[in-house]
Parts: sequence; C-alpha cells; structure tokens
Amino acid sequence: MLPLAAGPGFTFGEVYPFGLLFIGVALFAAVGALSHQHERAFSASLVYLALGIAASVAIQLFDVAWIDPIRHARVIERLAEVAVVIALFATGLRLDRPLDPRRWGSVARLLGLAMPLSIAAVALLGHELVGLSVAAAIVLGAVLAPTDPVLAGDVGVGPPGEDDEREPHFALTAEAGLNDGLAFPFVLLGLFAAERGGWRWLGDWALADVLYAVAAGVGIGALLGFGIAALAVPLRDRKLLSERLDGWLPVAAVLVIYGLSEVAGGYGFLAAFAGGLAFRRYEHGHELNASVHDGAEIVEKFAELALILLLGSLLTLGGLAEPGWRGWLLVAALVLVVRPLAVLVSFVRSTVPGRERLFVAWFGVRGIGSLYYIAFVVAGGALTAERVQLFWIVAATIVVSIVLHGVTASPLTERLVEPSPDYTASADGRDAGEERGRMISSTSP
Repeated sequence: MLPLAAGPGFTFGEVYPFGLLFIGVALFAAVGALSHQHERAFSASLVYLALGIAASVAIQLFDVAWIDPIRHARVIERLAEVAVVIALFATGLRLDRPLDPRRWGSVARLLGLAMPLSIAAVALLGHELVGLSVAAAIVLGAVLAPTDPVLAGDVGVGPPGEDDEREPHFALTAEAGLNDGLAFPFVLLGLFAAERGGWRWLGDWALADVLYAVAAGVGIGALLGFGIAALAVPLRDRKLLSERLDGWLPVAAVLVIYGLSEVAGGYGFLAAFAGGLAFRRYEHGHELNASVHDGAEIVEKFAELALILLLGSLLTLGGLAEPGWRGWLLVAALVLVVRPLAVLVSFVRSTVPGRERLFVAWFGVRGIGSLYYIAFVVAGGALTAERVQLFWIVAATIVVSIVLHGVTASPLTERLVEPSPDYTASADGRDAGEERGRMISSTSP
C-alpha cells in the first residue's frame, strides 16, 4: 500500500526542494560573480556571504535542523580541509617566480616577522582583553594567523604566464600558500599547553611538530608534485591521457600529495602548496599548464563558495553575541591595527615602495584556513570551556575580513599598486624585463 502523497487542497514543497532551489540560485550567482570579477568594485566572496546569511535567515524562519558549529565541528573541519588543500595546490600552480631566496624576500618577511608578531599580539589581546586562558589565547593567535587572499578577489596573482607577478600580489599569494601550513605548529603549541601543562614537552614539539613535520611536508610535496608532472606530461603528449580530463589531474594530484604527507606525519597543507609549485616548475610552457590550472581554479572557486555559504548559514544573532564587546574589539584590532602594524614593521628597510607596503599590510585576509583550524580545535575536544567563544571570535573575524577586504580590493589595487605592467618591485630593485627573462630561462624545462 502506497503512503499518502498529499493531502486535499493546495500543498507546497517541503524543505528539501527549497534547498535544491537555493543551491541552483547559488550556483547561478557564483557563475555571475566570478565572471569579469576583476572589473567589479567588490569580490565574489561578498555575494557568497550574503547568500549564506539569507540561508541562515530561512533556516531559522522555517526551524530547519542544521549543522551546529560545535556539535558538528568535525564535519566543518573535513569540508574546510578539502577546500584549503585544493586552494593551496592551485596557489602553487600560479606562481612563476624562480625559487631564488633573494626573490622571495617579501614572503620571508611576512612569514618570519609579520606572522609571529601577529600571533603574539592576538594571543596577548586574547588573554589580557578577552580574558582567555594562556593556552586558548595562543590557539586563537595561531588560528587567526593564516591569510587567504583568494577571498579578496583582486589581491592575488593571476593565472600562470598571464600576470607580471607584481610584488604585492606575489607576496600576498605566496604568503597565503605557506602560512596555512606554518600556522599548524602554533595551533598544536596552544593545544599541548592546554592538555599537558608545564613546558617540558617543548623540545619534543620543536623536533617533531616543527622541524620534522615542516620538512616532511615541503619535501614530500615537492617530490610528488614534480614527479606527477614528469609522469603526466609525456603521457599527455602520447595521448595516453585525455585532454578532456586535464582539469581533474590537479584534484587527483593534490589528494595523493596531501594524503601521503599526512600519513608520513608531515604538514599536508605545506605539501599541497609545495606540490603545486613543483608541478608548475616541471610543466612550464606545456599546453597542459593552462588546462590544469583552469581545472584547479574552478574546483577551488566552487569549494570556497561552498565553505563561505556554509559559514554564512551558521551565523545567528546569538552566535555573533558570543564574543562579547571585548571579542569584537579584538577582531577590529586584528584587522585594523595588528596585521597592518606587523607587516609595516616587518618591511622596515625593504625596497618595496611605501604604497605597496600599505597594500600588503591591509590585505591580511582571514578565510577558510582559519575556519579549518578552529573546527579542528573544537572537534578535538580541548578547551571545552572556551571553545564556543573561540569559534565565534574566529567566525566574526572571517566575516569582517570578507566584507572590508572584499569592498576595498579593487579600489586599493588601483590606488596603491604600481599600474605599469613593466614594473615589478623586487627585493634588490632589478627591473621587470630582466626578471621576466631570468624567470623564463630558469623555469622552462
């Protein structure tokens, strides 16, 4: 006997078809937002966030059972993990600059000086202003350390071979590619402080969670990225791999790279970025380059879309009240004061022009990396008494960052970044023509 399909009179759809309708609208919006994105005064991420907030309102209005950011933190962690890994590999694929330490000076300043300064400042504010424990404050500083220029639209470099990699764009892109992985040791530092007490374990942490895990991640990523490209290019040339499936190659590659690195105890985020960088170094100039990059970019963009929609759908008035005024003051301090000052201090005596220093200082965009880390912390069960407040401080930071950096990306690019396509600010002042020639000769197979 069949169940009753509908009652008498007018009937309307249940929640499920409304969900399908929303997903379809969101995909249409994504296609529109990503089309001619660089010509707009706002980033596509703002559109996604607005749609997510609209979904949150509908979820609460219809009393739909939805993901709870604390109880279902593991789900958020896994979704964010996949999005971050693909984004990091795609970031590595974009960078053409030779692996010469002198040419990566700005990135070294951002990672070696600005990042630790930001972590320390946020930890201090978290402890003294918000009243977090020392361990929770360290965790908060580390969770908010990763930057994500993808979310600000125009602040990163363009596709490989189509952009002159101007110094501020290159610095922000490379910084985001590396600091997603380099934040992990500091997250673990805070968690160990919470769980183990004392500081006798610092030696083990430095050896295993800093030296080994960083080296293993970079090494495995570089070897596998180069090796996969070395295998794929000749197979592609001999028509043993279909060109129609080129876009799936980066997805398969990064999952292998990330999985093996994690199995070996390395930092998979570093491996993903190093893998993309190494892959690019091998297939530079090959027709595979464009299709692999395009495939990675499409997956990256829609993964970011899904995660920002998810974040927006989790926002509630109650949740946004969790940080309290002190937590919101910390958010404002990080975005408006801590990041800019840390970068400006780290660029003292740099040859990068002042306007471009300001550009790099302003665009410390927080995004999916921070969402992953806070979900990782909450799902791990540590800091039980403070995890709700920590989650919502991080969520508030990401939202504020998406809005402020999203609306300022295009106008500040026009005002602060050198407009000449022939100019590339470099650590030692060499002009772009010389650098382009050196780059091509040093990266071509």
